[in-house]
Amino acid sequence: MKNLVTTHTNNQRHWVGDGFPVRTIFGYNDLGRRLSPFLLMDYAGPADFTPANHLRGVGEHPHRGFETVTIVYSGEVTHRDSSGGGGMITPGDVQWMTAGSGLVHEEMHGKDFAAKGGNFEMIQLWVNLPAKDKMTKPRYQGIKNAQIPRVEFANGAGYARIIAGDYEGSQGPAKTFTPMNLWDVRLAQGAEQEFRMPKGHTTAVFVLSGKVSLGTGEELTEATIAILEKDPENFTLKASEDAKILILGGAPIEEPIVGYGPFVMNSMQEIQQAFYDFQAGKMGSLDRVEGTES
Repeated sequence: MKNLVTTHTNNQRHWVGDGFPVRTIFGYNDLGRRLSPFLLMDYAGPADFTPANHLRGVGEHPHRGFETVTIVYSGEVTHRDSSGGGGMITPGDVQWMTAGSGLVHEEMHGKDFAAKGGNFEMIQLWVNLPAKDKMTKPRYQGIKNAQIPRVEFANGAGYARIIAGDYEGSQGPAKTFTPMNLWDVRLAQGAEQEFRMPKGHTTAVFVLSGKVSLGTGEELTEATIAILEKDPENFTLKASEDAKILILGGAPIEEPIVGYGPFVMNSMQEIQQAFYDFQAGKMGSLDRVEGTES
């Protein structure tokens, strides 16, 4: 059974634009170096928004060298990018954007959500690309809830939604550049469930709500991430309260991580080139859209 390596939580929120009250759980300069291929996790919410006559969010900004993965639990997020990708994601949906060689995008609340207000909760992950794919053509995957396989655990213990990778033979719909697993899990109070991550893969368990214990005895509470050892394969979670959990892991990318702001590459020279290309307009731009000012 996998042993616990470390845990981390962050109760300090900061605003990204005016739409995302975010706790950064890890970044590419700290735990992200141990959780390859995952670079960063931002946890936005839970937060209640009052109705508004404009779309809250974050305006046009660039990325290069990685992918962003946004999982919506409540609320709505719209996305537009300079490669032509975009769409609306609602509760249960996922957007998987490959920035690759570079683009600019904006992320805003949906019109209906902005007009009505309500509870908002989402996770955004940054997923690294190997050096050979960092300059790949940008792409956008809008993954709807209905496309995501749901595997029910025995005896009403809960379920797992397979966003990426494989769980007990169910394949997630996300197309990835390197092997990884991303599972959206619910565990009922008192339930215990065993999971397996391939040998040599990084493994992390993030608790959005509720309380769970690892098979080795350590308790995890709200907004806490646990990094487990890469070997052996299996680990167990037991819920002392109904729990909402994200399990993530993958084959490490054993390459240098050099990041600065919105760019993650393999060398400082590549970072400098990214800034030059952005300033030169080579990552494209978005036309200003009425009502999307942050």
